Amino acid sequence: MAMNYSKTTLPGVLLIEPDVFKDDRGFFLETYHQKRYSDEGIAKSFVQDNRSHSTRNVLRGLHFQLRNPQAKLVYVTMGEIFDVAVDIRRGSPTFGKWEGVYLSSENNRQIFIPEGFAHGFCVLSDTADVLYKCSDLYNPDDEFGVLWSDPAIGIEWPVAEPIISPKDGQYPLLGEITDDLLPSYPL
Repeated sequence: MAMNYSKTTLPGVLLIEPDVFKDDRGFFLETYHQKRYSDEGIAKSFVQDNRSHSTRNVLRGLHFQLRNPQAKLVYVTMGEIFDVAVDIRRGSPTFGKWEGVYLSSENNRQIFIPEGFAHGFCVLSDTADVLYKCSDLYNPDDEFGVLWSDPAIGIEWPVAEPIISPKDGQYPLLGEITDDLLPSYPL
């Protein structure tokens, strides 16, 4: 089995397209293979798996942890999302830049987002189930975020009226976050 790994405009962020084997019974694919991923530079030990179920137009993010940074491997098992990574590493040549990819249960794509990036997504289908592996445990005391609609970042979200949690709607703009609350480049 093979997978196609593509670099994105953000160093370290990878788009992964697994081989899908289909027949009259359905399909089979590997969602993770430690050696193959490691050979492509994803040498992470994932310690937590998360599942998010959301309805159309829900937008989650942009989230990150500072002292317990999480790399994430994200994929969709039902529906479609637009998934976004934002480089928030102060001193990075791509600081404040973003990459967005469409992930769905139809295209079976994955995105790998390394530590030092904020992450978010919006749901484009009636519902979506998003699974993601994390390289560190969730720590509510270490949860931070960037406002999803920060005009300086300029993410082109493909939803006209996103549904956002009160917490996500109150995160600061990236330019308002003090250096001590952002990861450094390189990590």
